[in-house]
Amino acid sequence: MDKKDLRIVYMGTPEFAVESLRRLVEGGYNVVGVITMPDKPMGRHGSVLQPSVVKQYAVSQGLKVLQPEKLKDEAFLEELRALKADLQIVVAFRMLPEVVWNMPRLGTFNLHASLLPQYRGAAPINWAVMNGDTETGITTFFLKHEIDTGEIIDQVKVPIADTDNVEIVYDRLMKLGGDLVLKTVDTILDGTVKTIPQECLTQNVELRPAPKIFKETCRVDWSKGVKHVYDFVRGLSPYPAAWTELCAGEAAPVMLKLFETRKLFQTHDLQPGTVVSDGKTFFHIASTDGFVDVLSLQLAGKKRMQVEDFLRGYRLAEHMQVR
Repeated sequence: MDKKDLRIVYMGTPEFAVESLRRLVEGGYNVVGVITMPDKPMGRHGSVLQPSVVKQYAVSQGLKVLQPEKLKDEAFLEELRALKADLQIVVAFRMLPEVVWNMPRLGTFNLHASLLPQYRGAAPINWAVMNGDTETGITTFFLKHEIDTGEIIDQVKVPIADTDNVEIVYDRLMKLGGDLVLKTVDTILDGTVKTIPQECLTQNVELRPAPKIFKETCRVDWSKGVKHVYDFVRGLSPYPAAWTELCAGEAAPVMLKLFETRKLFQTHDLQPGTVVSDGKTFFHIASTDGFVDVLSLQLAGKKRMQVEDFLRGYRLAEHMQVR
């Protein structure tokens, strides 16, 4: 079968999913439909509907778009069947019911932003950086009942530099993801696809999860060491951003988001969370084995700024702490 004859239905919603769809379209593959999330209400009263970036690209290319509220809705399933897909591709979408992923004759494969079986879950890139990993990657695998557990088709490994934040790794994996999706489609097309059960890769290995990140997940724990805090900050930078509360005496705590820090290993006898600053050029926060040198931050209600700009506009009190 030629790639122009292979009927592909593509499923995705955020920016990460646009690159692979774009590569398929520009590569001459036959994308017969795109499934994405319903338009999201925006604005003060939710009166403006904002389409996903995947929908915006699909519409610009004249592709058919379906936006089901519920994936088991019979009207949606009929529309999906009518597309007569040979293959479905999922990139950053949502969990599919069996009636959907089992529909095409060649199956449904997913692009996941980790080296499965590590980091199964919603936020694999964040957790890999937050945990201080020096390597991550992307994986294509066929879907099955349990989320992120299907047989692996292919993987690409990518180093994580000590200075990389999640945005840098995200962009790198997004571009490589487009390459891997096309390579995976081609191996399915020519019948050379080979898979590996994830169970073969889990023996004597501690699996790290990648659960969805909530606000409280992003709160810095200053009782951890300097490297832990440093990795934690870059694993959430620039979004959703690590945060802490700046406290001074009886004044109400102020939320402080941290975007960029530096490691300063040195002994001290200060309580973790103690702020040390000259009020002009540096803003250090004590941890158990040194200080976290804050370079870029954001006060609640203000814009992101470099630490020197922050110190010029914010008068520090004595004996300040973060918690």
